[in-house]
Amino acid sequence: MTKRTSAKYKIDRRMGENIWGRPKSPVNRREYGPGQHGQRRKGKLSDFGLQLRAKQKLKGYYGDLTEKQFKRIFAEAARVKGDTGENLIGLLERRLDAVVYRAKFVPTIFAARQFVNHGHVKVNGQRVNIPSYRVKEGDVIEVRDKSKQLAVVLEAVGLAERDVPEYIEADHSKMTATFVRTPGLSDVPYAVQMEPNLVIEFYAQN
Repeated sequence: MTKRTSAKYKIDRRMGENIWGRPKSPVNRREYGPGQHGQRRKGKLSDFGLQLRAKQKLKGYYGDLTEKQFKRIFAEAARVKGDTGENLIGLLERRLDAVVYRAKFVPTIFAARQFVNHGHVKVNGQRVNIPSYRVKEGDVIEVRDKSKQLAVVLEAVGLAERDVPEYIEADHSKMTATFVRTPGLSDVPYAVQMEPNLVIEFYAQN
């Protein structure tokens, strides 16, 4: 299990954006970065700075993935035919923890990783406890019977702040979700603008 390197609200403040659209984000109150010098860090970013921030934002959004994990996913996106940026988003959205989060089985992407890790999720009837497991189109993801009444699940289903996107069909009465299709960038309900094109530029130059 990868260790989470920073608290989710710290990621928000480092980026200066509420990247998950959470109502409790500190960015809603103050937009500068964390730490005593946070307010002085508002200078204009260089091209490299913009590219780095785009990468850190996307990496942070999916549960603050490690650089090694993220680079591996990027390399795969670059190998596959088609638009690398769209491929990258598609591969990230096919992670089991991302699907569990999108289906509103848990309130945050960090909770999704832990939820999968602890064995609360089945894919096509088989228990899977690997958050990075790649879901295929048509796969059925479900919360195990024993886990359906967990407080974290009941809280998530009642969240009004986000909807289940069109590429996932969720049935909250049965706590199942079907991964209908791999989404493109425009299909994904990010709370802030993601710029995979800048991520491509970052890896092309570094």
